[in-house]
Amino acid sequence: MTCENSGCQCGCSNPEYAELDAVMGKYAKTPGSLISILQKAQDIYGFLSINTINYISEMTGIKPAKIYGVATFYSQFRLQPIGKYLIMLCKGTACHVNGADKIEEAVCDELNINDGETTKDGIFTLNNVACLGCCSLAPVMMVKSESGDETFGNLTKESAKKVLKEIRQREAKEAKAV
Repeated sequence: MTCENSGCQCGCSNPEYAELDAVMGKYAKTPGSLISILQKAQDIYGFLSINTINYISEMTGIKPAKIYGVATFYSQFRLQPIGKYLIMLCKGTACHVNGADKIEEAVCDELNINDGETTKDGIFTLNNVACLGCCSLAPVMMVKSESGDETFGNLTKESAKKVLKEIRQREAKEAKAV
């Protein structure tokens, strides 16, 4: 039996959460495992939807408000879908002193978004991060996508914009090929 309500108590299985069920089987009744569950759920779905939070609540017995509180407290968790390309812009000390704020300004200008936002076309999401561990390349940004992660260092405003334009061009070519 399948139920459309992810928060039901009828004992049915919801195919939307089949992959998460394996995680829940391992962690649901283990005290202190909420962050692990949320991390795995975000890995599976890309973000934590309200339905996913409600499902986790049903499976663990933790109130949805508490789960939501944990998810909003830690910056690693996302409550909205991200773009196809996640831009992680380093704001660590080395990057900061080498012009990360100017790189952020260029990225925001080029994409017409701010930190934490996704472009209207769903291609890019910008996230400032504390450190990428690439201090010798400062200022640096990493672009994560399904095809892998690319790191771009020693950035200038112009080179950062060039990276974004090249990704857009690749996307346009792929869209035409389909």
